[in-house]
Amino acid sequence: MTIVLAGVGLIVFFRFEAELDRSIDDTLQSRASELTQLIRVYDVGLGESAREFLRGGGGHFAQVLTSAGRLFDPTAQPRGGPVLDGSEARSAIRGPITFTAQSFGPLGGEPARLLATPILFEGRPLVVVTGESLADREATLSNLATLLLIGGPVALLLACLAGYGAVGAALRPVEAMRSRAAEISTADVDQRLPVSPARDELRRLGETLNGMLGRLSAAIDRERRFVAEASHELRTPLALHKTELELALRYEEDPARLRAAIASAIEEVDRLISLAEGLLVVARSEDGSVTTEVHRLELGELLRLLRDRFAGRAQSLRRALIVDAADGLTVEADAALLERALTNLVENAFSHGEGEVRIWARLVDGRLELHVADRGGGFGPDFIEHAFERFSRAAAVRPRGGTGLGLAIVDAVARAHGGSAHARNRPEGGADVWLELPDGT
Repeated sequence: MTIVLAGVGLIVFFRFEAELDRSIDDTLQSRASELTQLIRVYDVGLGESAREFLRGGGGHFAQVLTSAGRLFDPTAQPRGGPVLDGSEARSAIRGPITFTAQSFGPLGGEPARLLATPILFEGRPLVVVTGESLADREATLSNLATLLLIGGPVALLLACLAGYGAVGAALRPVEAMRSRAAEISTADVDQRLPVSPARDELRRLGETLNGMLGRLSAAIDRERRFVAEASHELRTPLALHKTELELALRYEEDPARLRAAIASAIEEVDRLISLAEGLLVVARSEDGSVTTEVHRLELGELLRLLRDRFAGRAQSLRRALIVDAADGLTVEADAALLERALTNLVENAFSHGEGEVRIWARLVDGRLELHVADRGGGFGPDFIEHAFERFSRAAAVRPRGGTGLGLAIVDAVARAHGGSAHARNRPEGGADVWLELPDGT
């Protein structure tokens, strides 16, 4: 603001000075033209009107000189000697000249501005000199400089106060948001920042930050639920594992019971390992850090491996396992992760469904779909929207237990490959769950 006010002050001062100089030059030109007309009226020396003009006064000055720099008709010009010497007069004969005298005697030693204009009188060249005192000009400029030097700091002070107040008022919502943000902690993540009532950038900033706080709050809630649910899921197998070990100690002298207890403990360890691996996949999927080793896979071979793996299970349950080999279809995927996702789907179909289990693949609008369907009771209407959430279970429809991570792992694997997971109830009965992946052909 200081630079701006100083710049404006200098511009105003020099502009006003230039206007004053131009006004004085216009006055001198006008007086020179008037004197020239008075001289030429009679064409015989200087008439009375011209003499009266030359006597002037009141801060004005006029002279008529010859080309040699001498007074023309000295009797008519009693106010001192010529103001131009011979060389200056000859220069004026060639064209009008303007100059400033810092101490001009005919005007009492005041600074003056002079204009020398050539004229032709009775066939001989003359020089008409007109002058104007600069005392009023200097006084006016001095008053203006004083006004700027006094008014500038006052204007600067007022501008600073106004700017400080305006910025303070504008930043008051920011301070309110800062104070509220300082109060928010992980123990109270539901608080939100106050939003400015004005439809401005600060309001949009507050809304954006509140949206971010909402997402962070949801993430913290998810992590808390994840820890609580994981702890709950791990508690049961750990308790069973401890019980089996205690039984092993109790039956250490009975080899048969000891082997049975150890075998049961191993089953619980396997369940713990599977649960831990599932938790790891789901946790990594939350921040997009699931690592994949992508290769081109033949779907026909992958589905045949699944059929062979679950053939014994299907036979023991006396249920049909139908696999469409999908020969010719390929996909760019991580073999271990994709196999695990499909294994979870088939395991869910056998554990929670009924009737035949069917596995097939197809291309739909440039996307590859891998389906696993059964003919059981399907998903409950309130559960199907949450089927892929962690630890979700449809107890009313599929009451046979489980960790609630199977479909969450399927969804995590699908998203790790740039795809998605879906579920629906088949019109003829049963559930249909599938992965949608980018086409690898």
